[in-house]
Amino acid sequence: MAPMIDIVFQLLIFFMLQLKIMAPEGNFDINMPLGQSSQQSSDAPLVPDIKIKLISDANGNLAQLKFGERNLGVGDGAFEALGAEVLKIIGTPGNPATKDIEVEIDADYELHYEYVIKAVSHCTGKIDPQTKQLVRYVEKIKFAPPRLPKNS
Repeated sequence: MAPMIDIVFQLLIFFMLQLKIMAPEGNFDINMPLGQSSQQSSDAPLVPDIKIKLISDANGNLAQLKFGERNLGVGDGAFEALGAEVLKIIGTPGNPATKDIEVEIDADYELHYEYVIKAVSHCTGKIDPQTKQLVRYVEKIKFAPPRLPKNS
């Protein structure tokens, strides 16, 4: 009986050592569009929605990142500027008034998925370098209704 107990403990230790600790993931509150809606909300929010437009080239790469009507450019610097602009609008992260702020992402049909995820990541927040904790900017993200591809 003693060798059986030893084997059980060895297996238990083996599986415990194989356990992988994962990095914290963001919990995104994303609303997908349902389609054309004829009803409009009579409740107008106090803070206007943040509108982000992702324009692609013919190959699906990011050609322009627009924040409202302002062009932020292309590349990692554009996404960093996007996070800074969202932070300017919300003021202090974690403020209860930011619960009502909503980000609308309007991406071209041909755009590669990675650019949309980068935009979502930079709008929702960042990891604080000192505390290694998530600093949340915006919780509500929605996508604009899809449009037909440019090619058709």
